[in-house]
Order: sequence, then structure tokens, then C-alpha cells
Amino acid sequence: MTAELLQKIKDPRFYIERFLWIRDKRSKLTRLRLKPAQERLLEVMREEHAAGRPVRIVVLKARQLGFSTIIEACFFQDAATRPMVRTMIIAHVEDATANLFRMNKLFFDHLPEALRPMRKSSNAQEIVFENPTKDEGEKARNPGLMSSIRCVTAGGKGIGRSDTLTNVHASEAAFWPRMNETLDGLLQAVPDDRDTAVVIETTPNGFNAFKTFWDDAVSGRNGFRPVFFPWFEEPGYRKAVPPGTEWTAEEERLREAYGLDDEQLSWRRWCIASNLRGDEEKFRQEYPSCPEEAFLMSGRPYFDNANVLLRLQAAPPAIARGRFVFGEGADLRPTDWRWQDDPDGEVLLWERPKEGRPYVIGADTAGDGSDRFAAVAVDNVDGAQRAQLLYDGGSELYFAQQLYCLGHYFGGALIGVEINFSTYPERKLEEWGYPRLYVREKPDDVTRALNVKKFGWRTDARTRPLMLAGLQTVARLTPELIASADLLREMLTFVRDETERPAAAEGEHDDLVMAAAIAWHVRTQQETRVAKTEPAGVEWTKDQWEDYERATREQRAMLLQTWGEPKR
Repeated sequence: MTAELLQKIKDPRFYIERFLWIRDKRSKLTRLRLKPAQERLLEVMREEHAAGRPVRIVVLKARQLGFSTIIEACFFQDAATRPMVRTMIIAHVEDATANLFRMNKLFFDHLPEALRPMRKSSNAQEIVFENPTKDEGEKARNPGLMSSIRCVTAGGKGIGRSDTLTNVHASEAAFWPRMNETLDGLLQAVPDDRDTAVVIETTPNGFNAFKTFWDDAVSGRNGFRPVFFPWFEEPGYRKAVPPGTEWTAEEERLREAYGLDDEQLSWRRWCIASNLRGDEEKFRQEYPSCPEEAFLMSGRPYFDNANVLLRLQAAPPAIARGRFVFGEGADLRPTDWRWQDDPDGEVLLWERPKEGRPYVIGADTAGDGSDRFAAVAVDNVDGAQRAQLLYDGGSELYFAQQLYCLGHYFGGALIGVEINFSTYPERKLEEWGYPRLYVREKPDDVTRALNVKKFGWRTDARTRPLMLAGLQTVARLTPELIASADLLREMLTFVRDETERPAAAEGEHDDLVMAAAIAWHVRTQQETRVAKTEPAGVEWTKDQWEDYERATREQRAMLLQTWGEPKR
């Protein structure tokens, strides 16, 4: 083997496309040619390695995009060209384990003789690249690569715990029994070295341990790079469009949201009808278009998740992120407050406040198992969301201070603060003399007439269904009014429980949902028209206007300086 070829085979793509063979869907032997989704994953792996990081990737994908094949090919290339590489492949069921082993064996069997490393026989589903000789002296002189590829099935005890591994391929991890326990053992077996790789790939399986792992990757909490691959990245997912085809409103929305063409829509329609017995929800899980869609549960969502998902794809980015900075008065009231941009700020803005426009803010305080404070600001003329405050720092005072500033920033917005679990933010706003707070009517203890006025919003058996129904109507009829992707994601995981009570799914949040529901519900206590403002300037007399009209340019400048700018 020439030095040039030795160098080239270190490049995974060169090696894969020239030397590896697979069986295609028709069981024909063919060279492995990378498809677009496979190329993208390979590029992500290259980027991580080039950055000097150990490759740690979690892949969420639609069905049959070829990721097991490309991962197996990469790890085979590594084990067949580099010494002391120990690869472990873990599949979710025995059949899949056997298939992945057969794929690696096919890779080996069809390598050119010059590239085929020495192989030691093994009774397990394992390929061991060692000198098969029983002569210890010869083996010491020429041991071979001393690398291996082992295929196992998830569910066994202690998988990986006694090993030191170079590469790990976790296939269909969302379907593993005891996924967390198995992953914990595997990840501890892989050194934190740039020449190691762990790739976890799976189709979704509802709200389970993998959903948490994915969320942690997205949030940067577990060190894995999340990569999502939608169904329409597969070139084969296309079908000719039958003559006379008319697209539904749902299909047209999908076209707009994801840039789909007619042949892709035609394949989607065919797949739902032919492969999934007409079950569109099943298609969304098996062939997701976005990560959020991948995790849609089979339970009963409270909101119209199809509408919410489409809005999520079109949700506008915030124009600013930051917080309010201020001094503190003797009563801790914010003084000399001002907006400050900050990439880690608790406040998102989708539009700056406009003079004279009325705004409404709904606020949900931390409690009942939640550690987050939330607020949603809505323009009361058109009902559109303009801002969001989401704070998980635990200080009720700080939340109240940010809420106070946000309300003033939006022109003295009407604020409705939920008081079920804490009255502190509401009481501070009252103490600081905030000018416009939501007022609820409370029955008089003696007459029972609704004439006792109390500040703050109380969520109870009577008000909760009303406020949520209002937000549900917004999501169904005018989802474009919702700007926050955070709010939309919470809406996707807001479901009816076994008692039909709508609430956040286990492990999920509903702080923004409740804040938004309050905001849209209390709008009736705020103006709905833009206030007329007096134009700035001085009221000139008729004589002044006549003098100004007769004056030269220089004289007009002098008159403006003397009399002041006139009202127009």
C-alpha cells in the first residue's frame, strides 16, 4: 500500500465511498453512496473533531434516513485503519443488533485485500482485528491493529461498565429499557479524548427519558451537540402527483412552513394513507418535520398542536433581549430605571412600545412545583404579544421590580398578577404605587354582592377554565398573535390528564401558558384604542402665523427660537 493511499484512507469519506459496500432496500449489493442527510451528519462529526472536541452528538431523526449506516461506516473505518480502537454498538432489539453486526461483516468481507486487516475469529457478534495466530512470539512481533467492533442489545446489565471504549453508537436509544442507566455506564467508559466519539441516534418515542436527554443537549447541559433531521431531507420521499390533485389547507400550511414541493406533499399523503392507516398523528411522530413535532405524545393535547407547530416554525425572533437596570428607593421601588440589552436577560421584546397604545401584562408567580416567574405583554389594540419576562432566579422581589419596570416601559400597562401562591409581587406593586393593576370583584361577606374590589388575579375552579379557553381560542383562530417560541413550546406539552384537567405534562412547564392566559383574559379592563395625544409644541396665534409666513428663512429661524416650535 502506497504512502499516499495510507494517508487517504484516514479520511472517512474517501474510505467509505470507495471501499464499503451495503445491501440496498432491494437486497442488491451496492457501493455506499452518501445521501444528503448522511453527508450532513458526517460534516457535523468533522466539525466537532476539527474543533478539538471529543465527538458527542445526539441525533433526532425521521425514519429510514440511513443514519445507522453512516455511523457504522465511520466507526468501521476507524477500527479498520487505526490501532487500539474499541467500538461498541448498542441496538434496541436483538434483530437490530444482528442487522448492524451483519452490516459490519459485509463491510469487512468486501474490502480490497490490501485494506483488509488481520481478523481473529469470535463467537460473539464481534469483529476483532488481531493476528489470529496462536504463536505467542509471532503475535508479539505482529499483533495486528488490536481493534474491535462489538454489537450488543440494550437491556443487559452492566453494558460497557468494564470496558474502555473509543467509539459508541447508541441506536434507537429512545426505545431502550433503562436508557439512563445504560447510558451512564457507557459514557463513563469513553475517555474525554478528541479521538473518541459517541453518537446517539433515534426516532422519537414520546415523552420519555430520551426527551429529557434531548432537551438537556439543546440547553447545553450535557455536552452533546443536538442535530435534527426532518423527513423531507430524504430524496426518496417523493411521489408523482396524480392529475387533478388538490391540496388541503393543512398541506398548504406545511408547504409554506417547510418549503415543501408537490412531490413531497404527494409522498406524505401516500405514506399516511398506505403505511399509517390514515393516522396523521402517527406520521408526525414517525416522520417529524421539527423537533417539537417529534415528541408529540399520543395523549390529549389541550391546544390545537398542528396550528401551534406551524406557528412555531414562523415565530419571529425577538428584536431585543435584556433586562431593566435601576436604583432602589427606601421601599425597594425601582428608581431611574432603564432598558439594558443583555444576551442573558430575562426579558424578550418583539416590538418597542408605541406612544398612546394600551398594553396588558399577565403574570404568573412561582409555586405549585414551579420555580419560574413569567409574564406576557400584549398590545390591547390588536391582541399581539409584544414582550415576555421569564425568570427562574427565585427572588420574588427581583421579579416584582422587573414587572414594575416592564409595565412602566409599556406606558403604564394594565398588569394582572396571579396571587394563588404568593401575594408578594402584587403587594409590592401596590406599595410602589403602580398606576394600573387588575381589579377582581369579590363578594361582600355580608350581602354577597360583587362590590368588594381586590387587586390581583386569582386562578380558581371558576376562572381557570375561562382563562385557558380564551388562550385556546387565540391558538386556534389567530395563532399569529403569539410571538414567543418558549410559549408555543409550553403549549405543545399542555395536555389533559386522566381527570380531563388541562395542565403541563409531567416534567414540563406551564408558567408562560398561565401568564398568557391571564393577559388575554384581563384585556377587558384596558382601553382598546390608541389614545389621542396633544401634538408637541406651542399654540401660535393667527398673527404669529402670518408674521412667520411673511418672514425670510433667517427671520423664521429667529422666530422659532423666540416663540418655540408651533403645534401643527
